[in-house]
Amino acid sequence: MGHGADFLGRLWGGGAGDQASRRAEMLDRLRRGGVHDERVLAAMADVPREAFVIEGDELEAYADRALSIGHGQTISQPLMVGVIVQALQLQPGERVLDVGTGSGYQAAVIAACAGRVVSVERIEELAWSARARLDRMGIDVEVVAADGSAGLDGRGPFDAIAVGAAAPRPPLSLIRALADGGRLVVPVTVGDEGERLLRIRRQGRHCEMEDLGPCRFVRLVGREGY
Repeated sequence: MGHGADFLGRLWGGGAGDQASRRAEMLDRLRRGGVHDERVLAAMADVPREAFVIEGDELEAYADRALSIGHGQTISQPLMVGVIVQALQLQPGERVLDVGTGSGYQAAVIAACAGRVVSVERIEELAWSARARLDRMGIDVEVVAADGSAGLDGRGPFDAIAVGAAAPRPPLSLIRALADGGRLVVPVTVGDEGERLLRIRRQGRHCEMEDLGPCRFVRLVGREGY
């Protein structure tokens, strides 16, 4: 299973079997929840989620809920990560921007499905720890400490952009950072309906928007956030 399995063995030793069972249960929940892209499922099987949670939460890593990672941020529920990465419709070799690195877990899953991944995190401590974690695991993700709500100046265009926090409206700068045919998947607060997960596809000078259903995220903070 590649670098993820090697790291898992080093981290857990004789306890790896228990985590393997929990991971299998997670994959079953993902399938029941509508994640059917085999590349996404394989990536989430390969990336050891317990390596991305805070110390003491390892046994909860595959639970069907978000977990705190400090600084008021969370590692998203596994099902939501699967839904977002599947919605990106990634192809090998594509260039992807991941907004809201957090622990780096979603960026690691994306990296297993695509080509070049740039992940941006506004909280410097989280960016540093995620960069060190991903480097230690041999996962090729560039982590940048910056306000990702408005994209990255001079970077792009991107074939896909994932946002891991809820915006008050679809960030225009991120839409502009899409390549022709590019997809932006972003949670957006929609009036009294709460948060909805939207997929925005850029087609030349026009955009198509699709509502993928309800979701719940921390707020996107930054120039084009709250």
